[in-house]
Amino acid sequence: MQKRALTLSLAGVTALAAVSTGIVVNADDVSQAANTVAAPQKDTSAAAPAESATTQAATAERKADTKKAEETKKQAAEKKAKALYAGTTTASYFWDDGSGVNGDTGAPAGGKPMQKGLFASPSWPLHTKVKVTYNGRSVTGFVGDRGPGKPSHRGIMLDLDTYTFRYLYDGKQPSSKYNAGVGAGHLKGVKYEVLQWGKGAGKKGAPQPFGS
Repeated sequence: MQKRALTLSLAGVTALAAVSTGIVVNADDVSQAANTVAAPQKDTSAAAPAESATTQAATAERKADTKKAEETKKQAAEKKAKALYAGTTTASYFWDDGSGVNGDTGAPAGGKPMQKGLFASPSWPLHTKVKVTYNGRSVTGFVGDRGPGKPSHRGIMLDLDTYTFRYLYDGKQPSSKYNAGVGAGHLKGVKYEVLQWGKGAGKKGAPQPFGS
């Protein structure tokens, strides 16, 4: 009887202490909470896209560097190429695609379709590789047609395709392939450099007037 009374008394004291502190603790709950506490995990949801964007930027930069290196290499190779023949002339422009527009004479004589970088010479061998330069701008093309005709007897020894002519003139594109879109019909002082003589019909060396 005394033992039971003592137990009840101790229980009452414990309950009173818990109430007075405002804290009720269950041993089982504390143990369970301790077992379920986990270390905080790092949120990588925002980091992944950032890494992906960085990778894409690095890839794009590498591609740009590679392209730039290739262009530099190409330009260096062209500069090293020794001209077989060089000079200056007055150049006109044309676009003969066989359509008859502007009274053209038909498809190019060299057998290749009219295109950017196709020039006409009154005498050089067809398919001769030529670099033309004007106002600091250069284009490398090939002789794919004959011309100019009568103008070549007045010192106009090159006919440039419309796109090359306009690019040399001001760095822009023509209004149409048949019209350069500028008032000037000729470019005086165009520098030409023969980089490789073609195997087609024609004469090497200084350009000669058409039909001579």
